[in-house]
Amino acid sequence: MKKIGVAILGLGAVGGSTYQILTRRREFYERTQGIEIEVESTLEPVRERAERLGVPAEKIAANIAEIVLDPDVNAVVECIGGVDVARKYVLAALHAGKTVVTSNKELIAKYYPELVRTAKMNNAGLYFGASCAGVPIVRTLLDGVQSNEISALIGIVNGTANDILTKMEERGCSYEEAAAEAETDRAAEEISINVEGIDAAYRLSILASVAFHTKVPAAKVFREGIANVSPADLAGGKELGYRLKPLAIAKRTKDSIEVRVHPAFIRQDHPLASVKAANAVFLTGDPVGDVMLCGNGTGDEPAASAIVSDLIFAATHGEHRYSAFGDTAAGVRSAVFATDFTSAYYLRLTVCDEAGALAKVASVLGKYNISIAETVQKRAADGKATLILVTHETRESLVKKAVAKLNAAQIAQVESVLRVAL
Repeated sequence: MKKIGVAILGLGAVGGSTYQILTRRREFYERTQGIEIEVESTLEPVRERAERLGVPAEKIAANIAEIVLDPDVNAVVECIGGVDVARKYVLAALHAGKTVVTSNKELIAKYYPELVRTAKMNNAGLYFGASCAGVPIVRTLLDGVQSNEISALIGIVNGTANDILTKMEERGCSYEEAAAEAETDRAAEEISINVEGIDAAYRLSILASVAFHTKVPAAKVFREGIANVSPADLAGGKELGYRLKPLAIAKRTKDSIEVRVHPAFIRQDHPLASVKAANAVFLTGDPVGDVMLCGNGTGDEPAASAIVSDLIFAATHGEHRYSAFGDTAAGVRSAVFATDFTSAYYLRLTVCDEAGALAKVASVLGKYNISIAETVQKRAADGKATLILVTHETRESLVKKAVAKLNAAQIAQVESVLRVAL
């Protein structure tokens, strides 16, 4: 029976769960996969964490050199987080010819070209399925739909942001209330990377790179957070048959690549609309058509499960597989990234409650070639009315100009602008 010796760097939530899974389910992997996975070493600066997990004293390394020089360690699992120390340790492991499995989305998004070159030079594996969304989307792209040309990827890849919007919709509470509860539930997380779309942008960078076989830097991802979403917008969208979700969207045409992360309305009958406390990714490819993967994207166990799956994949395949997207500076320069993307838009405006108010707004929008698809108007207080519009698809730049004109001309006060994914 083939044996693989593993070292785990970092025994926090994900690393600790990985250790527990590998020790608890060792016999299961021997029986079903024909491999023996043994945790040979761990590296954790807070020694009490290792002791609480029951890690034997002789398997707690003092430094990365011990692990790199250990002949019994074939694979290194990186669960440190951040990029400075993690990059240093991962490169050391790869230079030693040891396969690396990581859940570190920031590390992969920023340094994949360097890491994969080092892995190839030293005949070491580099696997990062756990870095994206808590569902097996990376493995699906590499080994499930590889016969397809992927043209679009749309998903909910941050469970915290999705949970906050779901609470706001179901309870009618404010963003501040829902975010405070999420922060309490996830005391170990930095809430800002979730609600500002930073986490999702890293993940979309990786997913788009794999899906489109082209390096998509995280810096190219348009990003907008959910902090400005109002309960009034959630209610207004619902009345028109939409639900607001924190979406990651990637599209590829013959001319350019479009990548963006922001809250967006989707039709209530779209499969993603029903995803609440979970993550999901919806792919469109030729010839397969539409494919959707959904799973519990929050918490430590989904990530740990993905790490163990990558370990098993590496152990059961004779040759290492590397993601087939461009990993050179020239490859990045050859790609064209769209900045003025096309979308439908939701606008919530305050107007005077008088005849012709909608016509005045429509006239301004028409000057920028923006047409209205749906509208709802409700009387408010003090002679005002709330006007909600959904436009047909148009350019982002045109919507910004039209909104500025409406506000400047005092035709309406634009309270909110959100995108609609059709």
